[in-house]
Amino acid sequence: MPAQTIIAPPSTAALFLVFTIDETAPDAIDTVRDLFADFPGLNRTVSFRYPDADLYGVIGIGARLWPLITSAPIPEQLHEFREIRGAKHSAPSTPGDLILHLRAASVDMCWELARIVMDRLANVATVVDETHGFKFFDNRDLLGFVDGTENPENSDAEDAVHISAPSTSPYINGSYLIVQKYLHDMNAWKELNTEEQEKVIGRTKLDNVELDDATKPNNSHVAINDVDSDIYRLNMPFGSFKEQEFGTYFAGYSGDVSVTEEMLTNMFVGKPTGNYDRILDFSYPTTGTLFFIPSIELLDDFTEQLPKPTK
Repeated sequence: MPAQTIIAPPSTAALFLVFTIDETAPDAIDTVRDLFADFPGLNRTVSFRYPDADLYGVIGIGARLWPLITSAPIPEQLHEFREIRGAKHSAPSTPGDLILHLRAASVDMCWELARIVMDRLANVATVVDETHGFKFFDNRDLLGFVDGTENPENSDAEDAVHISAPSTSPYINGSYLIVQKYLHDMNAWKELNTEEQEKVIGRTKLDNVELDDATKPNNSHVAINDVDSDIYRLNMPFGSFKEQEFGTYFAGYSGDVSVTEEMLTNMFVGKPTGNYDRILDFSYPTTGTLFFIPSIELLDDFTEQLPKPTK
């Protein structure tokens, strides 16, 4: 079962669209099932216009939508994103039935694929979040630090991202995706000098070197996120001068969503409890949603495995 393309070099442009589906709209469920089946072909069609743009489109499904479109058992770890409450900071849970994560070397490729999908969903879906991301210099976030440094590579990336066992599972080569939209308090951040910022992150700002254990605080972002297993991050900066909103869109892929959940719990509740991630004093999430990313074969199977009839 070939997987949707998740592992790829960082893109120049990205677009995240999160939808809720109105299942009471005429033909809503058939429309969504057909979109899942057709999505790989739509991606290829747009890619053909500019092959060198490296358009990668990923489509995912939320827990509420799953039983509405198929009778297949829900993936074991697919559930509504669970709110995380710490003593000082919290991670909210927000709605989302379907996600599009589009990446390319140019904005127009993401835009065109999104436009086609929007036309298909026009009468059955509502966009609840739209975020346009962009590459910032050498893959830095708007806080000025390189992002994605700890992503696994090659076979380690495949192992981290995809469900691999049991080999007979219909969900093999699927993945779980947690997305969160973080807003930065840029004024508070700029009040810190470079050394203070480096202690918040746990890496040097200029040359992106992890601080040694004697220097790195145990509540730095790097220290708090040090767990036994890997996830694959495809975070992107975003911003609006009009709204004065600047942030990072977190997109964490994993074959085992409990790894991402452990990282987030460590960040907000603390490691140990109370020792929360210092970055949260300057960056806070406004959304939080969990999706399952089906293999390409499973996308097509949604048109075959119809939902159970309602009484």
